[in-house]
Amino acid sequence: MFWSVLSSVAILGGLGLVFGALIATAHRRFKVFEDPRLDVLTDLLPGTNCGACGCAGCRTFAEQLVEGKIQPAQCTVMGADQIDTVAEYLGVEAGEAEKRVARLLCAGGCDVAPRNAEYLGLATCAAASAVAGGGKSCTWGCLGLADCETVCDFDAIFMNSTELPVVVPERCTACGDCVDACPKDLFEILPLEQKLIVQCKSLLEGERAESTCAVVCNGCGRCALDAAPGVIDMIDGLAVVNYDQNDLAGPEAIARCPTGAIVWLEGAQFAVSDSSLQGVGV
Repeated sequence: MFWSVLSSVAILGGLGLVFGALIATAHRRFKVFEDPRLDVLTDLLPGTNCGACGCAGCRTFAEQLVEGKIQPAQCTVMGADQIDTVAEYLGVEAGEAEKRVARLLCAGGCDVAPRNAEYLGLATCAAASAVAGGGKSCTWGCLGLADCETVCDFDAIFMNSTELPVVVPERCTACGDCVDACPKDLFEILPLEQKLIVQCKSLLEGERAESTCAVVCNGCGRCALDAAPGVIDMIDGLAVVNYDQNDLAGPEAIARCPTGAIVWLEGAQFAVSDSSLQGVGV
């Protein structure tokens, strides 16, 4: 009996040693090397995982940095000092990245775009949009219930007195959360230097369009005629800027717009005044 037990223990022990050796060998052979710099870089990065850099998250961004596929400046959340710190740690150039921001393609606040009906329900744009479009006279216009402000993790959006969201360029990281949140598809991520913007998405024309909003694009086509060839196309009665032709765009395109639906953003229009930011986390 004793020898039977002893032989069983020996067999089990031997099997354990064999399997342990196999596991150790497999671990050594198939082990994936991870650069120790990844943990340091992940700590240096903001950790917001916003995706504005084009990566799935900050850890993926760190991996791209280590592999030399991306430059530190392509993180839109870090400040200049943080970018320099990352670049110095890796011994690489900080690089340059074009500043991009979210732009609202609607100027139809409650002062210029009346409502056909009063919406009573869950106070979100998504919910209101599901109920007959939200009750606004322009069914393409901003509903003003601040879904975009709510989802912005960077305090880069606040609602103004006319129930329109205002984007603070200095805070915007171009993460795209507001783009996803808006049920009317009114936000677009654009280069900061893209100055010619059509603040309307209505597909109505003429008097029908103007009956819904005072700053609507009425499809007159004057902007397309006045702009350099190829800068603006009229599509379904709506002026659409060809951003690939940005170098040809100029303020002459807005000169004859009868409603002010198309704007040229320059100088003070890029910035938001300190008084406008009061109460939004400054």
